[in-house]
Amino acid sequence: MTEKKAQPSDFDWNDLGFEYHDLPYRYRAYYKAGQWNAGGLETSSTLPVHEAATGLHYGQNIFEGLKAYRRKDGGVNLFRPDMNAARIQRSADRLLMAEFPQEQFVEALKEVVKANQDFVPPYGTGATLYLRPFEIGNGPVVGVHPADEYVFEVYATPVGAYYKGGLTPTAYVTNSYDRAAHGGTGQAKAGGNYAASMLPGKEAHEAGYSDVVYLDPRLHENIEELGSANFFGITKDGRFLTPKSPSILPSVTKYSLLALAEEMGLQPEETTISINDLDQFAEAGAMGTAAVISPVGSITHNGKKHVFYSETEVGPWTQKLYDRLTAIQNGDEPGPEGWVVDVPLK
Repeated sequence: MTEKKAQPSDFDWNDLGFEYHDLPYRYRAYYKAGQWNAGGLETSSTLPVHEAATGLHYGQNIFEGLKAYRRKDGGVNLFRPDMNAARIQRSADRLLMAEFPQEQFVEALKEVVKANQDFVPPYGTGATLYLRPFEIGNGPVVGVHPADEYVFEVYATPVGAYYKGGLTPTAYVTNSYDRAAHGGTGQAKAGGNYAASMLPGKEAHEAGYSDVVYLDPRLHENIEELGSANFFGITKDGRFLTPKSPSILPSVTKYSLLALAEEMGLQPEETTISINDLDQFAEAGAMGTAAVISPVGSITHNGKKHVFYSETEVGPWTQKLYDRLTAIQNGDEPGPEGWVVDVPLK
């Protein structure tokens, strides 16, 4: 079967969705006999996966997500790729997979962006080149034990701005599902966590909500995540609070916003946040790579709806944080040292 590759002329950069497109190049590396090979660019989007691979049967699959941003001067930025490199290693440790070297991880990202540079959307469109590094267990394994072989890949696809027409608050709802078990794989970016979230998300969407507010798996009282994003709330006395729990995925966006909140004069803190204490917040939002910030207009819990700043307008602090972070990512404003990595395109 011939793979039909995308061409730059296929895209209206001002009207992109969040979808996969088969670009000319991706990076792939193989782990065998206890070590990773040098890896390199490949053109095929079809992976060689053994039918008895642990990635298919026993959930040994992990991934990351980050973006490449076109600057005003025509160059391209990566945003804090070292954090993604470290996080995928932690995910690998949790699932007993081979750690992919951090330096090789960052270089793989640069290779993919450089090779597909014509697909990095123009500055000012709000679109970006989304990068998906992932690793799966491969090779024949029948018993429940870790694989001896692994495949690591980075593919890319152009994606549009998550919000068309600006930030828009949306509604969330709690339910009885758990995102992750206490002591489970919640802190790892493992594929199984996302498969488990599809049914709760579907039910929330059908009920008219943006997504689910997941509560802690032991007490079902404390906020953990909103769908596949981290939660934050800005209190009426100027604190930027985000949940602390062993089953929350440590978001790159979250730790970036914690730093920027302090820079702007808010008091950042990771702490326990009860679903019964929503009255303390003047504003609230979800944060992650895809949307950066998604303002939360309301949360409904046990049939009771709590409205934050507004159900139709973004709060002032949320807007300031969004503007500051995206300005750093796009190269319009300097950020903390090391946050932005230039991709050599020549």
